[in-house]
Amino acid sequence: MPLSTDPIFDPPFVVTEPVVQTAPVVLNAPHAGRCYPPEFLSQSRLSPLELRRSEDAFVDLLVGPVTALGAPMLHATFPRAWLDLNREPWELDPKMFSGPLPAWANTRSPRVSGGLGVIPRVVAEGQEIWRERLSPEAALRRIDTLYRPYHRALRRLVARTQERFGAAVLVDCHSMPSSSTPRRFGPTPDIVLGDRFGSSCSGALTAFLAMRFQEAGFDVACNIPYAGGFITEHYGAPLAGRHAIQIEINRGLYMDEETITPAAGWDDVAARLRAVLADFLAAAPELLPSRGLAAE
Repeated sequence: MPLSTDPIFDPPFVVTEPVVQTAPVVLNAPHAGRCYPPEFLSQSRLSPLELRRSEDAFVDLLVGPVTALGAPMLHATFPRAWLDLNREPWELDPKMFSGPLPAWANTRSPRVSGGLGVIPRVVAEGQEIWRERLSPEAALRRIDTLYRPYHRALRRLVARTQERFGAAVLVDCHSMPSSSTPRRFGPTPDIVLGDRFGSSCSGALTAFLAMRFQEAGFDVACNIPYAGGFITEHYGAPLAGRHAIQIEINRGLYMDEETITPAAGWDDVAARLRAVLADFLAAAPELLPSRGLAAE
């Protein structure tokens, strides 16, 4: 059956495959989308630059070259401001819609209260996105034509990887504003690793990544202020051989956060990031608790 997706985003996501997958790792960049078609802009009260404040800008470009080393990557082309893949599928704010939502919608989560449900109400700094209330049917369309196909593709990559290698590691790649950390916690780290406080990923995998990022000159924190979102929680099941870890990269290291353009530090950060991930891909089979690899 052909994949039915939203026609205003063509394609809505991209899978980049290595020539041969040699590592039990899948890379994912759900918030890197930067396509803002006229149909979206006409519905928003914000400018394209204001809408881009919620992007994990350029993360797909920073991480993408690692696929040549043996791991596939999935990334969205549609923006997070249109639909957030790192939420439950029915995490919706009833104040945004012109009619009642289905009874099964999760309308009371803390993320919905903050305007950051699966269809966000606000972007960074609390700016309202939409000119008018949306119809419940619009929410259903976005979930059916973007959210569900994306997560089907991600599940297939993870399942295929686990079938081949005996286990799978999902590396969920994000970026964070340089002002993310409350002042009482000090400066925002360069890298935040999130493994849901050890529940979504083997401690050996997290410890290896933390060590290698530190050796590469990055200031690293674990789980504070980001422990991982829906994707890390939903896909991480270490006892079942599926591990998920979130990487947050400080945007101030590689981009101008006002103009959302690559900055002078881009080449250095990109090179160090790729070196760390290359080492992780090579080490992952030995770090996994269950190391029985499927026969080629």
